[in-house]
Amino acid sequence: MSDIFKYGIDQLTVATAIDIAAGKVKGILIPEVINRVQTSSGYVQTIVAQHTTVYGINTGFGPLCDTKISEEDTRALQYNILQSHSVGVGSPIPEEVARLMLITKVHALAQGFSGVALSTLERIIWHIDHQVTPLVPEKGSVGASGDLAPLSHLFLPLIGLGLVWYKGQKTDTAAMMQQEGIQPIVLGPKEGLALINGTQFILSFAVKAVQRLHNALEAADIIGALSLEGLMGTAKPFDSRLHAIRPFPGNQLVAHRLKTLLDHSEIMSSHIDCGRVQDPYSLRCMPQVHGASRTAWLHLLELTTIELNAVTDNPIIFSAEDTISGGNFHGQPMALPLDYATVAAAELGNISDRRCYMMIEGRYGLPKLLIQDAGLNSGFMIPQYTTAALVTENKTLCFPASADSVPTSLGQEDHVSMGSISGRKLNQVIDNLEYILAIELLYAAQAVDFRRPLKSGPVLEAVHRYTREQVTFATKDRVFANDIAALHHIITNQSLVRVANEAAASHQLNLNGVYNDQFGLY
Repeated sequence: MSDIFKYGIDQLTVATAIDIAAGKVKGILIPEVINRVQTSSGYVQTIVAQHTTVYGINTGFGPLCDTKISEEDTRALQYNILQSHSVGVGSPIPEEVARLMLITKVHALAQGFSGVALSTLERIIWHIDHQVTPLVPEKGSVGASGDLAPLSHLFLPLIGLGLVWYKGQKTDTAAMMQQEGIQPIVLGPKEGLALINGTQFILSFAVKAVQRLHNALEAADIIGALSLEGLMGTAKPFDSRLHAIRPFPGNQLVAHRLKTLLDHSEIMSSHIDCGRVQDPYSLRCMPQVHGASRTAWLHLLELTTIELNAVTDNPIIFSAEDTISGGNFHGQPMALPLDYATVAAAELGNISDRRCYMMIEGRYGLPKLLIQDAGLNSGFMIPQYTTAALVTENKTLCFPASADSVPTSLGQEDHVSMGSISGRKLNQVIDNLEYILAIELLYAAQAVDFRRPLKSGPVLEAVHRYTREQVTFATKDRVFANDIAALHHIITNQSLVRVANEAAASHQLNLNGVYNDQFGLY
């Protein structure tokens, strides 16, 4: 990946957006884009000078679209819209998500269809490069005429208002500007509307969800395989021939991953003739369940990539004589796949909880509650209560926000997507999923220890060893919340998956097979 990204020219990906937000890649404007932006801004100036009626340039907004605005008031209109639309409530969104909003907005504006001034674009890039990130409340967008409220908060600092994260502190914008020696910018006609029309709030939550859900999917396969070993399950349901006759690529990928993870395992070899006919679904059907969630993730990735490179404000300026007031700001194209992915993430948690329950039942040679002295010790009874609570919470979050619509703007915006809620809910479900997987990893590591001295295959041995570096085998009760927190950390920071991938590479094992290009990258 290059350490330079050309806004408005290069294809923006999830990984690149995240790297720009982290300061690993620098976004720049090249002369071609500068010329494009200045030309588009010139079109707007011509429209104002010629008194051509164009929505949002010399008219009011929403239901006030028929109200004409005088030439001398077109600038004031832009300040008014930023202030009046800043009505968000709730806690601030994560700083990284707000930075992604800035990045994705710059890339959209840099394509030259929005009529913003070059100075405005340069000031937004200043915020990105100097990591001075606006505070954006989490609630208030209906995801229809763009993410109006959150984008208004995002750009209040351009005109000297609002709050920013500055040197790690929540700071008033005016105080930040005084320290930095900069002044508020002067917005021209159309600029306020161009800034707050768009789907960048929905999109930025989708970007994070693509990254986080991919990591959870990878971890779920690894942890599920370790659980299967602890439960002395069979790898026969992962035979490629079985999945060739029902060839969903996601299913085939997961089956290949599980088979590869379980190959060369002494534990698996030790019970080939045990007489057990088949395993419960949470073991046997991992390819079908994890695979379906992989497919949902891939769909979300594909549509997020389209949206990352789209222009979603309104009106669109093709020339001074050719403008279109359309609906590119409507969030429905993202709301539906976000809701679909929410169900997919919840299902990973549902099946993980079932494997947890199975490991404490005292079946297949494991001690009840995964501890030798049960009675005096409750052992691992209660962590499964937590997974049960989390999967139920996830189920309540699975109602599709996109199935609802509440008319706004006096009926002018009579169908809205609620995609902003879809994006937030998906990330809440992933929050819970990461804890569920941490608890399953806690159980699986304990179960595998009861199979010693038999060893797993090389990848799962490396995973088990790394897990034991974080938490020790439990011989008696202790504060298991500490263990859960430690394992949650190695899942969320992606180090668990990294350890597995490095172990696979060192043993010339290809965990993703022929599916890496499709499912392994974002």
